[in-house]
Amino acid sequence: MINNKIAIKVNRVSQSRVKEIDWENLSFGREFSDHMLEMNFENGKWQTPEIKPFGELKMHPAMSAIHYGQSIFEGMKASRSGDKEILLFRPDMNAERFRESSERMCMPTIAIDDFVDMIRKLVEIDSEWVPKANGYSLYIRPFLFATDEFIGIKPSNNYKFLIFTCPVGVYYSEPVNVKIEEFYTRASLGGVGGAKTAGNYAASLYPAKKGNEQGFDQLLWTDGIEHKYIEESGTMNIVFEIDGKLITPAEDTDTILKGITKRSVVEVAGHLNIPMEERKITVEEVVTALREGRVTDAFGAGTAATIAPIAKIGFRDELFEIPKDSPRASSSEIRQFLQDVKDGTIEDIFNWMVKV
Repeated sequence: MINNKIAIKVNRVSQSRVKEIDWENLSFGREFSDHMLEMNFENGKWQTPEIKPFGELKMHPAMSAIHYGQSIFEGMKASRSGDKEILLFRPDMNAERFRESSERMCMPTIAIDDFVDMIRKLVEIDSEWVPKANGYSLYIRPFLFATDEFIGIKPSNNYKFLIFTCPVGVYYSEPVNVKIEEFYTRASLGGVGGAKTAGNYAASLYPAKKGNEQGFDQLLWTDGIEHKYIEESGTMNIVFEIDGKLITPAEDTDTILKGITKRSVVEVAGHLNIPMEERKITVEEVVTALREGRVTDAFGAGTAATIAPIAKIGFRDELFEIPKDSPRASSSEIRQFLQDVKDGTIEDIFNWMVKV
């Protein structure tokens, strides 16, 4: 049991549904654990959080989140170590990004320690829902939305914070195909691209749908001014290997979401002495390298996707394929290191893992 710094009410289910789950055929985001955590912001302060049976929410038709888009979320994972301890991967970084998103969207913030404690307590109560199979995990979705029952364009006075969890398998079972997007824009300077807000994902659905119709799984977003620079993909940050060096777009603007997995990739690469740079990357640089066969690897990095190999990259009327015989040695080594840290099979030298 953990000692929580924040008081949390607990109302457990009378009977768990955990035995009803087909653990060998888990799809991503379809099965939900027994409990969820709910905490309301009212009268200028956070109320006592409560862990309660997972269920539907009651909603007013004028709820401001629906009309004006004040809604943010995070994505995290819990996994079992080799000795069956349940571990969270860098939850403090999710808590900090959640705080930054809250501030950008004019929403009340949650203290980092309280955020992590609520996650730990919920996962502890639903610990039987953390998959035991290798490569599987418990996906954790904290989110916050405005609840004023009022039609008026202003920040809400009331909010609801919730956390639910899902046992999941892999997000991408095969290498993905991506298209460099030159017309539609995910985010512009001064906008909310650096916040993990629901509207960013809504805006991406139509161009992503058009990409899907052309045979692509995801888009590679470019900057909203010139469409000259690579930024990120729809569900993950992006890394290329060109001339034996890993390169990834720098997160020095507010148009790229600060990726926790990508940050971990950068730090692991440094530890393993794998050459890697964070900097601006032009579309021209990538496409030229693809034409000349100098791109030997490309992959996405994200919580859901983890390390997702990219098979093909589309640009206008051209389609480039990463050589099938490419060893992808650097990304494979980084992926294995991250997995070993999460599994507890190697020393956690970065102190990333938090025990539940």
